[in-house]
Amino acid sequence: MTKTALDFIEAKVLAGQRLSFEDGVALLESGDLLWLGGLADLARQRLAGDRVFFVNNRHINHTNVCGNSCKFCAFSAREGSPEAYTMSLDEVLAAARQSLADGITELHIVGGEHPSLPFEYYREMIGALHQLDPAVHIQAFTASEISFFARRANKTVAEVLLELKKAGLGSLPGGGAEIFSERVRGLVCSRKISGRGWLDVMRIAHETGIKSNATMLYGHVESGAERIDHLLRLRELQDQTGGFGSFIPLPFHPANTGLSHLPGSTGIEDLKMLAVSRLMLDNFANIKAFWIMLGVKVAQISLHFGVNDIDGTVVEEKITHAAGAQTGQEISRNELVGLIRAAGRIPVERDTLYNVIHTYEGGKDERRPVEEVEEL
Repeated sequence: MTKTALDFIEAKVLAGQRLSFEDGVALLESGDLLWLGGLADLARQRLAGDRVFFVNNRHINHTNVCGNSCKFCAFSAREGSPEAYTMSLDEVLAAARQSLADGITELHIVGGEHPSLPFEYYREMIGALHQLDPAVHIQAFTASEISFFARRANKTVAEVLLELKKAGLGSLPGGGAEIFSERVRGLVCSRKISGRGWLDVMRIAHETGIKSNATMLYGHVESGAERIDHLLRLRELQDQTGGFGSFIPLPFHPANTGLSHLPGSTGIEDLKMLAVSRLMLDNFANIKAFWIMLGVKVAQISLHFGVNDIDGTVVEEKITHAAGAQTGQEISRNELVGLIRAAGRIPVERDTLYNVIHTYEGGKDERRPVEEVEEL
């Protein structure tokens, strides 16, 4: 029997060898989802074991005002339009304060690139939130937002990051990456930071001691080859800096966007993308299924397709729901634990930097000392 390209890929995975661009494209084109999931699950087991992480966090989207007019976005609004909103610092603090009693360990803050807000608004926001509870990690502002702040304030990216870090910023989320292909960005987000620019901001963040996540928005006008190119660029930067904590593939939601004529991704495509991400990103310890965008059931199934992180409690999320997401905006710690256990995995509550807070084993909550997950 003649060996196929997929046979050779499987042999490479079993031998612990790095996959190529051509391998990635072949995996995306494969029609055998269960085989692909099994291969990704093997890679997950080797790299991450049976623990599945989640975080007790709160999302705050402080403004929807943005001048980028990205075609895939249903959240943004023009300044002065009836739909536009911008939270005052007091309102941001009030939203955070509501969740502190629930024991959150992370505030996750992203918003539009408001053309009129000064950099001081963001710096004061971070400082005030940090003073509210210094123990809560602040993960805020995408690489695109950071680049925007630097242009608005006539500062370098490094200066912006260091000022925010001094104020209390802990890490950057992974948003704004979209697809790195300049062809795609020219079609759907031509006013936004370039793919190269996004990678440069993340490189600078890592060099200044600020960890981050990474994402990819798929299921719109990109090709399979452009998805794999995106993954390989992330893998290359991770080789250089080691600064990415997790990778989160994000399925495009077309409702209410400038691309509403597109169908969006299917559950099969979502599982395939998660599995391929695990196999291609061999230097990322954590592949995350963002249940808000995938749906809880697909996110649970993804735990057998290479995923070892199911995100968090969230509390309030506006960006994906503006694009028609039918999921809830909040899920409890107990629900997350139950979902993970039902998938045959060990639920682990973590902080933003993947320090373990609780490990749930044997059907009960076992409190353990904070321990650091081994980094690559």
